[in-house]
Amino acid sequence: MSVKIYSTPTCPWCHKAKEFFKENKVSFEDIDVSRDVAAAKEMVKKSGQMGVPVIDFNGEIIVGFDEPKIRKLMKKG
Repeated sequence: MSVKIYSTPTCPWCHKAKEFFKENKVSFEDIDVSRDVAAAKEMVKKSGQMGVPVIDFNGEIIVGFDEPKIRKLMKKG
């Protein structure tokens, strides 16, 4: 399972998403787009969005912390 979270340190929904993954023992790569311009461009290219969080869950792009969608993808593995 490959999970990337494009986030910023001040984003409350980013923190909620990361806590959710930690509680559910899902490992993820946290990418701080406020410090990494290339990652921010990658995030916009993948999602078409400037807002965070953007979650890349096994290639499926989720904009925002959409817990029901994440749970559904977790069941797929």
